[in-house]
Amino acid sequence: MLDTDKPVRWKPFWLILAAILVAYHIGLIFSGLVPNLVSRPLHMALVLPWIFVFAARSTIQFYSGIVFTTFGIAASVWIAWNHSALGDQYGFLENEFQIAVALTLLVCVLEAARRAIGWPLPLVAALALAYALLGQHIPGEFGHSGTPLESFLGTMTIAEGGIWGTLTAVSVGVVAIFVIFGAVLNAGEAGQGFMNVAAAAAGRLKGGAAKVSVISSALFGSISGSASANVASTGAVTLPAMTGLGYPKRLAGAVEAVASSGGQIMPPLMGAGAFVMVELTGVPYTGIMAAAALPALLYFLAVWVGINAYTSHTDLKGIDAEDQPGMREVAITSAFFLVPFSVLLWGMFGLGVTPQYAACLAIGIAAALLLVDRRLRLDPTEAWGRMQDALLNAARQVSLIASIILCASIIIGVLSITGLGVKITSLILSGAGGMLWPALLLTALACLILGMEVPTTAAYVICVSVAGPALIQLGLEPLQAHLFVFWYALLSTITPPVCGAVFIASGMVRENWLRVAVAAMALGVGLYVIPLGMIANPDLIRLAEAPVWAFVAFLRVAIGLGLISYGLIATKAALSRLGLCAAGLFVIFAQV
Repeated sequence: MLDTDKPVRWKPFWLILAAILVAYHIGLIFSGLVPNLVSRPLHMALVLPWIFVFAARSTIQFYSGIVFTTFGIAASVWIAWNHSALGDQYGFLENEFQIAVALTLLVCVLEAARRAIGWPLPLVAALALAYALLGQHIPGEFGHSGTPLESFLGTMTIAEGGIWGTLTAVSVGVVAIFVIFGAVLNAGEAGQGFMNVAAAAAGRLKGGAAKVSVISSALFGSISGSASANVASTGAVTLPAMTGLGYPKRLAGAVEAVASSGGQIMPPLMGAGAFVMVELTGVPYTGIMAAAALPALLYFLAVWVGINAYTSHTDLKGIDAEDQPGMREVAITSAFFLVPFSVLLWGMFGLGVTPQYAACLAIGIAAALLLVDRRLRLDPTEAWGRMQDALLNAARQVSLIASIILCASIIIGVLSITGLGVKITSLILSGAGGMLWPALLLTALACLILGMEVPTTAAYVICVSVAGPALIQLGLEPLQAHLFVFWYALLSTITPPVCGAVFIASGMVRENWLRVAVAAMALGVGLYVIPLGMIANPDLIRLAEAPVWAFVAFLRVAIGLGLISYGLIATKAALSRLGLCAAGLFVIFAQV
């Protein structure tokens, strides 16, 4: 995994490189139309040093990383420099040199993803490449007629059907900007502002420390876009607070894991997945936010109800009054995230500019706020330190997400070129017998399996590419299908056997991970039920078009989730538990 916590060697060099990366991506927003075969290869060229050299953990990795970086940058810059001539080749490589460039790019993308996130995703991408090159030897319907090497490699590397495709466009033009925005916010006092607002809102309540974790993780997670990063950051504060008040360790870990997992479904930012969804569905970003708002609120409401259910048989104290932040401190620190967020929303809804343009305006405000601390003091040394943190974290996070998206683009390219995506879609349809609900369950299982070792965004993209058309063909609206898959791509954050957020939280509280996972699954029951509830109650995601009916659906699902949460957590008798859960499912899914 990409190491983001070690001391920085040659810091001035990396700061300059980070500043170039940030300036490049912000500059693209204001520079008008830049050819895709220029902007996207240069995006890759800028991120490679951070994956291969900056994150190197050994001498061998460092020197091999320099080699990969040199060849990868050279190949990317060559594509950008010759974009006009390459555009006239229509995705066909003309000589051995161009084949070597194509192979260099693909190998660099695979190795960058391996170093950033481990083996699973690049292994799937490598198998996809092998299928594209050798699939003509596979008998039966899953074989293909074959494609010339020059045509296949050209489509993948000098046209917009492979690594320079739609997903990379999202990474370059939207995701990078919002990642920079999140990095600038997190470098200042916004994180403390989240904690203070949460403590002021819920700290005194019964189970207050757990509820502070829910609110702060929802706020922080909406900009971090990573369950693991969310656990590590907010958990450093909330987990000691909960265990210090005597909360069971399994419950403390579960609360943090579940709350942190919800950050990726929480508007306005929702990590990288929302922007990919915009590109794949054609629905405006504001439409995605409106559709995602009520389901996300239901998720955190279910966690809140689950904490209340625990208080029925476990003493969960609130935070002592002397440990609560004062109202002046809350007001000041909350401004560090409220002001930039207000500028972001004002840009999108008031000025009517694109989300990425509005994010650039918000970045400017957030960067200005880095000059002062929570006591409104201007200390040049501390301000410069915060600026450095913002630049370095922005570059590292942009590079991490870019490595994932570039690798996932290989898989999407192969699915399209070989027709494998259509064949898998047909398999899902036939396996489900042409019925929607079996197809949904098959898709959910695929999301769980793929998400065990693949980041959420990549799992969503791959699953929706093959299952999305089947679900739409069976009657779902495109946005319904995409939100369903996106939610279930998160299953593996809290579901054994591989549950990343649970592993981190259990390690931080020093509790058996399986006990934490069982508690997390009960608290996070909304993650399993709400996506299906969106299908049974389609008005739930129609807040913009039919707000009244959307709130009716919201109340219905909320009541059902409340019954299920109390049944799973508050009651010990098997019959009562079964009755409450059955009643909750009936409320959500019964057709009226």
